[in-house]
Amino acid sequence: MDGAGRDDGATAAVAARVPGAAALGLLPPPGVATVPGTLLADPGWTAEVLAARAVRAGTADRRVLATVWWYSLSSVLLTPALAGLVTGRVLSGRLEDTAVHLLAGAAPVAATATAGRGDLAGELRGTLGAVVAAVAGAGGTRERPLWAVATDSLANRLLALGRALGDVPAATALAGPLAAAVGAPLPAPRYEDVGGVRFTRRASCCLLYRVPHEALCTSCPRRPPAERRVLLEDTAARIR
Repeated sequence: MDGAGRDDGATAAVAARVPGAAALGLLPPPGVATVPGTLLADPGWTAEVLAARAVRAGTADRRVLATVWWYSLSSVLLTPALAGLVTGRVLSGRLEDTAVHLLAGAAPVAATATAGRGDLAGELRGTLGAVVAAVAGAGGTRERPLWAVATDSLANRLLALGRALGDVPAATALAGPLAAAVGAPLPAPRYEDVGGVRFTRRASCCLLYRVPHEALCTSCPRRPPAERRVLLEDTAARIR
């Protein structure tokens, strides 16, 4: 995509193969704002987004704002390429070929991409590197924790796609090889099975608990392991 966002229909074709594609962020809702993927690598634009989100979040902590923004953005940004990988119809992982769709408050809700060229790992390496650098610069934070957030988003998206398509083992089996092909500093994605249900074993903390009135995520690595296990068992019992 370029300019305001060229759409060759490739993402829609992939979405047609994925049950619940809209909820997964493959089909943008009508009337939302659309920004070209290249804008995500602009630290000045990112700083403006963080400043605008500070009022809604109730915190001026730039590191928290940047990490929470990247947690939501990375999940949406990676979805088209990963959906293409799972369904066997390659979508681009390049920022130049991507558009991100935002709700009010600059909340990422969907992403679309054109047909890919084949080197998905290389494309994602460039995309993640560029956007992580921009987010780190705008948020005054280190890049390495943001790479950990990215690997959790990769793992979570493949898990969600696997659930949607009814084949969690096949979808999640793609995570390790893809991350290895992307290479350092992207950590290896991990999963754990609890109560017969697969979850991402998180490598990162999204820092959402540092936002007023928010709590630690169920699978947050900051939780004591025994407490996290009990919470995951309860979640597994409810979604089996």
